[in-house]
Amino acid sequence: MKIQFDPNQPFQRIAVSAVVDLFDGQPRGEDAFTVTKFSGNAYGNLGIGAEQSELGLGNRLLIDDAALHENARKIQDRNDIEQPDPALPLEGWTIFDPVANQPRLCPHFSTEMETGTGKTYVYLRTIYELATRYGFKKFIIVVPGVAIREGVLHSIEIMKAHFRGLYNNLPVEHFVYDAKRINRLRQFATSNTVQIQVINIDKFRKDDNVIFKESDKLSGRQPIEYVQAARSIVIIDEPQSVDNTDKSQEAIKALNPLCTLRYSATHKNPYNLVYRLDPIRAFDLKLVKQIVVASVRADEDARYGYIRLDEVIDRARSVRAKLSIHKQGPKGPKDARITVGQNDDLFVKSSEMAVYKNAYVVAEISAEKGDEHIRFANGLRINLGKEVGGVQDDEQRAQIRLTIQKHLDKELMLHGLGRSIKVLSLFFIDRVANYRTYDADGYSMPGPFARIFDEELAAMAQKEKYKPLSWLQDKANLEAVHNGYFAKDGKGKLKDSRGDTQADDEVYNLIMKEKERLLSMDEPLRFLFSHSALREGWDNPNVFQICTLREMGSEQERRQTIGRGLRLPVDSDGLRVMDDSINRLTVIANEGYAAFADALQKEYERDCGVTFGKIPMTALSRLSVVDGDTEKPIGREKAEILKAALFDQGLLDLDGRILPAFDPKRQGFRVVVPPVLMSEGITSADVIDLLYKYRMERHVQKDKDERPNPFNKQVLLNPDFKVLWDQIKPRTRYRIGFTTDELVTTAAKALKEMPAIKKPVVHVDEAALPVGGGGVGTRMITSSSMDGGATVTAIPDLIAYLQESTGLTRHSLAMIIKRSETMQQFINHPQRYLDQVAAIINKEMARLIVDGIEYERIMIGPEAEWEMHRLEESEKLVDYLTSLKVEHPDKTPYPYIEYESQVELEFARKMDSREDILVFVKLPKWFKVDTPVGTYNPDWAIVKRDEEGEKKLYLVRETKGTKDMNKVRPDERDKIRCGVKHFEALGVDYAYAVNGDEV
Repeated sequence: MKIQFDPNQPFQRIAVSAVVDLFDGQPRGEDAFTVTKFSGNAYGNLGIGAEQSELGLGNRLLIDDAALHENARKIQDRNDIEQPDPALPLEGWTIFDPVANQPRLCPHFSTEMETGTGKTYVYLRTIYELATRYGFKKFIIVVPGVAIREGVLHSIEIMKAHFRGLYNNLPVEHFVYDAKRINRLRQFATSNTVQIQVINIDKFRKDDNVIFKESDKLSGRQPIEYVQAARSIVIIDEPQSVDNTDKSQEAIKALNPLCTLRYSATHKNPYNLVYRLDPIRAFDLKLVKQIVVASVRADEDARYGYIRLDEVIDRARSVRAKLSIHKQGPKGPKDARITVGQNDDLFVKSSEMAVYKNAYVVAEISAEKGDEHIRFANGLRINLGKEVGGVQDDEQRAQIRLTIQKHLDKELMLHGLGRSIKVLSLFFIDRVANYRTYDADGYSMPGPFARIFDEELAAMAQKEKYKPLSWLQDKANLEAVHNGYFAKDGKGKLKDSRGDTQADDEVYNLIMKEKERLLSMDEPLRFLFSHSALREGWDNPNVFQICTLREMGSEQERRQTIGRGLRLPVDSDGLRVMDDSINRLTVIANEGYAAFADALQKEYERDCGVTFGKIPMTALSRLSVVDGDTEKPIGREKAEILKAALFDQGLLDLDGRILPAFDPKRQGFRVVVPPVLMSEGITSADVIDLLYKYRMERHVQKDKDERPNPFNKQVLLNPDFKVLWDQIKPRTRYRIGFTTDELVTTAAKALKEMPAIKKPVVHVDEAALPVGGGGVGTRMITSSSMDGGATVTAIPDLIAYLQESTGLTRHSLAMIIKRSETMQQFINHPQRYLDQVAAIINKEMARLIVDGIEYERIMIGPEAEWEMHRLEESEKLVDYLTSLKVEHPDKTPYPYIEYESQVELEFARKMDSREDILVFVKLPKWFKVDTPVGTYNPDWAIVKRDEEGEKKLYLVRETKGTKDMNKVRPDERDKIRCGVKHFEALGVDYAYAVNGDEV
């Protein structure tokens, strides 16, 4: 099974463009042109983006720092990122370039993407874009450790065919830096094909690393010299773990990078941030799984007075121990971690809890490897990782049992839906010995967790409910359904490790390179055991359950834990699954929901600067108004007006935190929008939807809050519903009709009206530098501007470029350009002209396509109609936070209606309450209409009596927050226009509505 990649994910394409457009103004890469002034040389056709030196070919940047600065600010503005003072220069390093023999700026650019949203795909596609558009050919990916390195290599391999298809078989070579094969660096430097080098920061962080030593294999030169000659674009994966020290930064500077591109979900220093997909945005776009927390926690009364040995610290002069105990607090006993030494008294350490009085004075702490323990004066001995007086063993058994149950329930659900999706569960444990131990002869034996797992799985297999799962009934092979992923020692025994050592290589090769095998239904392995060494660099899209069989602390934080399972799943064909009822990640935690959510909230705030429950000013200022084809945010000034209004209504405090009065589910709840914003089209629903996205419970739910949504079979027997379904169930195909002359005429007219492209202008300022007692001053003498007069070193084939960008024939494009009378602007700035013209032609072509589209009903075949019985298979579970319980369940197929906006909520309430509405249904997500701009899912199908009550009307309605179609986003507007044509072909009354009164 091969994972399929969608090249048209809007958020990923925006992230790629955010970096690629930084170099706007750089001449087009030579390989994309057929006309050139260059005659070539010994290395073949170098291209504009390349430069030859003594040691090889290096990337060449032809735009200056000022152009980069201007481009970066435009991109930040476009992507709604708060900008620093525009006068400030770009953040970066001043490095000495040994190729140019002079200092220059190495700017940094950061991209922030939430875990599981395709960060690696984005930066690999960015490499292909930069190579294709500008001719850059040398790239280095710097990673913090083994896990991420293996993940990157695996991604390069499985995406290779995908990128070849997108980029016309562009030749790309990749390799891992190996100190034993340093001669590969010569090929890296001299090759004229795209080169991607993957290197671990530890391989060049120290002065005595091989890369800095002279080598006979390289004619007495240092390997680093060949790297420097390439002047690579350096991509830093997880920069907070890569260049987080002065030594690491100096090492990366030594690579002589053209610039650094930084990708992470948790930047510590987001230098020149150009794109942000934070957790709230990722959840809002449904790009990651919904998080559900199932808490396994004993009653606090049962836990009081326990002691657990967490760690033994062997120091030069003393041995110390870290314990978990109970400690008296203002509101009663609570969990606490303490450090103790010889003769320490737990009665004192616990703030004088009576349960420890006169009994627990430390008598001995042993740090002997394999026999770590603590002994108290009363004779009690506790081994490392063990506890007394508590209920940890019972809790952990309950966690394992619940994880198995959730796993089997998920498989049953998918089986019932007819979906072929492999389900995986991941257990995080603190020590290998809890999963696998060894006897005196070195033979492997199950550890306590493995024994508990086998017992609980066998018990589950006896239940009648799970009989449909054939693999569960195969008792002979049940051992093959779980396995541990840990490093091994020299004798092949599993061992604990940090996750970044040589010993980890084998386990990462196994778990990383067999990711697709794990997704195969033929592979019996379903349950994975590992420890904190797996917290970075590995994930699998089909992890649906994560069980944490140890305390969550600094070693294994919540975001790292849940990040292993946030990625959207794939089916057996490798296609992403976009079904919200399936895409839920259940975390089986050994702490309460409130504690889990609170700690997760703090980690989001610390790592991402994102606070659930608090609406930032940037979010308010990004609230958009659409006017025709343009969409613009309301801006800071009007955002301040809105925030003040929300404060006056008691919905926000002064810090922007959402107050309890904000309750969108309350009947009649409204937000009063200031008139200045209402006049621009901002509605109460727009504001409610925005605030709602920032509530923590919107993204992290309690397990028990997921409730069934049983199908009401009586609705299928309702003759009104049957007639309605018969009218809307036919599927259609479309054809596009417009003439070449129509396209030429409209495109040429649009080009005439585009903003003029002028020659670059150079500003010249002259100033005197008077020196006085206060230092060196400045005094402007003259300021002027002049024609840049830039020499065009390569003339691109105008028609070939536009043909590649639009798919039109050379003849059509030539006619458009000729009629537009804009050729002089091409000479002024070729690249800007090409990009602008291509965008305008594509826009006009899309408009003509939608205007001229015609639908016809598919008459025969399995794809001819939507079958009504599929309604019974849909939406088995719903999110109570985004669903309305109807008052009249006989009118609609499900007792709960899921909604995606405040407009939909109010519309559903109105349909439920109106007496003239006989039947209504929120159309399921699989009910789609094909359009040239993507699939379209209509909102509602309705049966109502007419005003005289004499006949019944069968309707389809789309809900929007405005009746003015110019206020609707262009892509949504085009889909609605296609919906009109589709339902016209079926003879069904279709329209869009703002509220239920308009039906």
